[in-house]
Amino acid sequence: MTEVVGLFFASFLAATLLPAQSEAFLFALIWQETVPVLALFIAATTGNVLGSVLNWLLGRGLNRWKERRWFPVSERNVAKAECWYQRWGKWSLLASWVPVVGDPLTFAAGALREPFWSFLLFVTIAKAGRYAVVCVVAVSSL
Repeated sequence: MTEVVGLFFASFLAATLLPAQSEAFLFALIWQETVPVLALFIAATTGNVLGSVLNWLLGRGLNRWKERRWFPVSERNVAKAECWYQRWGKWSLLASWVPVVGDPLTFAAGALREPFWSFLLFVTIAKAGRYAVVCVVAVSSL
């Protein structure tokens, strides 16, 4: 059970603007064969989606906090993500799983007021798809 909780938190952190990685952890846990793959998949996906929701919430408060020193995103990265998001709209959230690019996209979605339910749908599809691929690769390599 502690593996599942650990994976949840690793996946949550990996989705925030903090640098972290969860795929290798998921892969290793699958290889240990101590926890059902479905439980690991659900924990990783849920944690990662909730981390993206945190980014979306931070994006919603962008105007209020962006001038603060502690703010985790540079104005340049925010501008890049906003340009990408304005060009592709909610469809860009299907790339929210991509390292480096995905986290600022979820942030930009909040800043640009993407409705929560469409945000949640597209991000969940993207994150679940990525973890499904990791699970399939890990299981097939056992």
